[in-house]
Amino acid sequence: MSRLLIQNCSVLVVPATGECRVDEAQDIQITDGKITSITPTAQTPAGDLEVLDATGLLAVPGLTNAHTHSPMVMMRGAAEDLSIDNWFNQKIWPMEMNLTPDRVRVGARLACAEMLLAGVTTFVDHYFHADQIAQAALELGIRADLAPTFFTSTGPAAREAAFDTARQIRALGNNRITASLGPHAPYTVSEEDLRRTAEVAQAENFRIHLHAAETMDQTASSQTQYGATPIQILDRTGILASGSLIAHGCGIVDSDYALLQAHADRTVVATCPKVYLKLAMGNITPIKQLHAAGIPVAIGTDGAAVHNTLDVWESLRLVALTEKHQQNNAEWMPLSETLRLATHNGAKASTHNTGTLQPGHQADLALVDLSAPHNQPLHNPLAALVYSTRPTDVVHVVVDGNLVVKNRSLTTADLTEILTQANEVAHTLTDLTNPGAIQHYAP
Repeated sequence: MSRLLIQNCSVLVVPATGECRVDEAQDIQITDGKITSITPTAQTPAGDLEVLDATGLLAVPGLTNAHTHSPMVMMRGAAEDLSIDNWFNQKIWPMEMNLTPDRVRVGARLACAEMLLAGVTTFVDHYFHADQIAQAALELGIRADLAPTFFTSTGPAAREAAFDTARQIRALGNNRITASLGPHAPYTVSEEDLRRTAEVAQAENFRIHLHAAETMDQTASSQTQYGATPIQILDRTGILASGSLIAHGCGIVDSDYALLQAHADRTVVATCPKVYLKLAMGNITPIKQLHAAGIPVAIGTDGAAVHNTLDVWESLRLVALTEKHQQNNAEWMPLSETLRLATHNGAKASTHNTGTLQPGHQADLALVDLSAPHNQPLHNPLAALVYSTRPTDVVHVVVDGNLVVKNRSLTTADLTEILTQANEVAHTLTDLTNPGAIQHYAP
């Protein structure tokens, strides 16, 4: 039995609805990966347990990166100042011809390190060679849900291989690592393959993670080619009924909300606002309308090839800012709701029992120091968390009851070795001398 006492910290309480609050001078007791109690600080710890002095620190639920492609950290900064179609066609999809299992694992290790050091305890991934991402996550101690990607253009064998990879990840039998099915998107995956995905998902109790209605252009193109919006295609192929995490949804239109609302208990939308700004996509995820329809929205970064970082603090800040701007309403997307998207709703996106600090939940949390000049004076800790906190403010991180970051350093891996290996391999992924691309972007 492993036991950890986090002593004398403040605790961010994130309820399912309503205002967040901070409780001062609390002890968090953790046993075998779960929070067993949160009580006022006692002078003398009871029992035989490891004690972590957290005086002056704020415990927050571990952040969830609700949609990313973690190995794409290897392409960070290699595709800049491009339109979305040129970003895909001239850079990213040609680069991904260079992917190998070993290179994916190198990138995933770097991504896991970056996220843990920034207080991200769970990531929801959609990429190739997902079994290698699983191994990196197991090594570094982070929590993950992994969806092996496939396109229709690669054929039925590749589709079935992706399903088999999801089964293999599930068979690892580790409670930190779960799997979803990962068709890329309705514009790259046929309705036949989407129906097959829904059949497997329902028969084997998998969730489906895919991109859909990423832009209004995609939605218009889908209506022209298929007589239906991307969301309508997800509905008629059984994807929505199976349970889905939809990445982006910036092209969701009025006729889609009733379909999504009918499956609100098994649908989550992930928003990645920096990407929409950087690629000049025009629209952002319609969070207010989704909220009104009862559809949970969680916060992701997408891949670092476009977002440049895997910093969920930055993403949640941009969610608040872009929503206020889009709605022309400074009172919309208040502090508590923004924090809920990155924590409570993040847990819905990952399907793990995390996202809040209370007894019975998984012990995934970050201990944050808000004493730096950019957070002071601290009139409102919620405002600091949303608008000024940086990854370097994270001091300790606990995942599944294990201290995986201590005093701003990884405890599970050598960061210098991870960085050295990544820098040795990175040029092999960004090489554009080989002909071809894994796909063509033409929404």
